[in-house]
Amino acid sequence: MLGRLLPRDDQFFRLFDQLAGHLTTSARLLDELFADASSVAEQVRQIKDVEHKADLLTASVNQRIDKSFITPIDREDIHTLVARLDDVIDLLDGTARRFAMLHITNVLPPARQLAGVLLRAATEIQTAVSEMRKPKMVTQHVGRIKQLEEEGDAIYHEAVGDLFSGSPNPLDVLKWKEMYDTLERAIDSCMGVAQVLQSISLKNA
Repeated sequence: MLGRLLPRDDQFFRLFDQLAGHLTTSARLLDELFADASSVAEQVRQIKDVEHKADLLTASVNQRIDKSFITPIDREDIHTLVARLDDVIDLLDGTARRFAMLHITNVLPPARQLAGVLLRAATEIQTAVSEMRKPKMVTQHVGRIKQLEEEGDAIYHEAVGDLFSGSPNPLDVLKWKEMYDTLERAIDSCMGVAQVLQSISLKNA
């Protein structure tokens, strides 16, 4: 009864949408980097700029939690969701920085595929966040993200196996194993966001 009488800060949902938008933007920029690495320094800078905006937004959400008397969903759930979204964005930024650090010029096809999977997963997350008050819709998006995670795992395992076949250049193996591992971690983290979203939507149905 008390919750109905006191105002709730529904601006949190707008902030969730903005943070999910930063995730999709980062994933799109990363996908473009793996498709055409003609201006790596500028592309990495753009991804870092988005990551910085996401950090500021995450901090803003956490401050708003402290200031809001009543929140639309549990405070801990808000904190967990924004932390998971921010984690993925950090991983995308880290992937771009590794791309530059390893001096990659010619992108192997599996890496290009994994970047594409990441972009599709990020897009599903953004839509799921916008529909998080609709449990059935969230469940559908979570299912698609799970399929994308499995697709990414299959690409990853085959790609790593190919690295060690024949008589590979050890430096190439080290470089691409690091790149594949980083891409796979980012995809796995998308599934972590999906699980949090599903838990929140079911809890508040």
